[in-house]
Amino acid sequence: MKHFNVTGLCMPDQDYMADISKKIADVRAMADAGEYFAINRARQYGKTTVLRALKDSLYSDYIVAGISFEGTGGIFFSDETKFCIGFDSLFAKSLRFSSANERDLRQWNEYEIRTEDFLKLSEKITSFCTGRKVVLMIDEVDQASNNQVFLQFLGMLREKYLARKAAEDHTFHSVILAGVYDVKNMKLRMIEKGYASVENREVRYNSPWNIAADFNVDLSFSDKEISFMLAEYEADHHIGMNISKTSSVIWDYTRGYPFLVSKICKEIDEKGLGWDCEGVQKAVKAILMEKNPLFDDITYHLENDEKLCSFLYELLILGQEKYYERGNATVDLAAAFGFIRNQSGCAVIDNRIFEIKAANYFISKNQENPNKIKITGVLAEDVIHGGCFNMELALYKFCEHYRQLYAQIGNRKFLEEHGRILFLTYLKPLINGRGFYHIESRTSTQKRMDLVVDYGVQQFIIELKLWYGEKKHEDAYEQLWEYLDSQNALEGYLLTFDFRKQKNECAEWINYKGKRIMDVVV
Repeated sequence: MKHFNVTGLCMPDQDYMADISKKIADVRAMADAGEYFAINRARQYGKTTVLRALKDSLYSDYIVAGISFEGTGGIFFSDETKFCIGFDSLFAKSLRFSSANERDLRQWNEYEIRTEDFLKLSEKITSFCTGRKVVLMIDEVDQASNNQVFLQFLGMLREKYLARKAAEDHTFHSVILAGVYDVKNMKLRMIEKGYASVENREVRYNSPWNIAADFNVDLSFSDKEISFMLAEYEADHHIGMNISKTSSVIWDYTRGYPFLVSKICKEIDEKGLGWDCEGVQKAVKAILMEKNPLFDDITYHLENDEKLCSFLYELLILGQEKYYERGNATVDLAAAFGFIRNQSGCAVIDNRIFEIKAANYFISKNQENPNKIKITGVLAEDVIHGGCFNMELALYKFCEHYRQLYAQIGNRKFLEEHGRILFLTYLKPLINGRGFYHIESRTSTQKRMDLVVDYGVQQFIIELKLWYGEKKHEDAYEQLWEYLDSQNALEGYLLTFDFRKQKNECAEWINYKGKRIMDVVV
């Protein structure tokens, strides 16, 4: 019986998998064209599974050698001789386990060339590739990202590639690298980290992998691709799942991030949570409470990269507009780790689960810092009755405490910058246990964001914004109405932070184009 796999390579005869056949065809087209390229995607994004499926697709027409730098250790990259001998060994092992023709392995091993340096390794590759179409795949190239010897290896591949185009050498038909970081910028990163130096006025951006074609294949799962996986499950278990609706809800939380999709499905399957909207929500809630390598990676980068942490805080919590400008080191890192995606030229958090995880991190930091001002004194029992959450009452109580806090500290700048985190810190303990929220970061000069709170079967849509005048406030009604309409919701909440000395505080329901909006100004 198949299962949902979240721990490594997925195999179609053992695991429930999304339909990635179109992706594999697109990647294969690049290999068929003889292109050299790198598959750079975030951790647990299915890169290894894609390489495995690509191998299977190529076997009938190519000699395919697939190696991985995972577990090779530092000695492997310590000098040129050890790397060349190690590569020789890994290449031979790959042929032994993957080549359809054992003669290829024998011929690789029988060449009387000792590969103790790149010149000899290059000669061996030339001899082996003469009269053959050989595809080389290297997984986990990040293991070599801080090693000068690996740059030399890439430089050798580049020179052979260029010589082949001039009909002056034989080499690999296609070379495919896979890892998190962009190999094209590896040299620059190494120089900046002190692992390499600039010699003889060498250009800092002169990458040994500048021959690589751009890799634009989307490896995230579409709604349709997720449906294929759920259809396989339904065929085995006959539970009467609404496949289209369930796949849509899963995509809505994950935007097709492969690990998160499989993790939700695994959680539902193993804990019997139900293959519906409520079951998906329960699975998401459970996943957010656990430790796993992906979440550990997020926390690690937020803890250890101050610029990245500030970038995400300003984007997610302050609602600031951030351009998706590749070449900006912070944007590049956030994209490489899968934290952000490009939406019409602006950066937005990649998916709802990452939004929740990052927001929870910032809230926890706000709570543990003794210098941060907090809103306290409201208990869950005050706003929860009969298993239902009273958002109207919760907002009234927030306003009361916020007014007191503003009167006490009078620090407009602090409250203007951190009013949102104060509200989230206030809200989180009230919904813990049965509910959770996610922030949909927006890209507008009004610094607004939408907060969606799920509490059991209840859902509340709240827009948080700063006061920018009556006209902007009226515009906010229209913006919230559009969002409510897109979600088929009848009512929503508009919470506005107003820092004028003379302001009109209010908390009232209004009717706007058939939708009820609770207008709260503090």
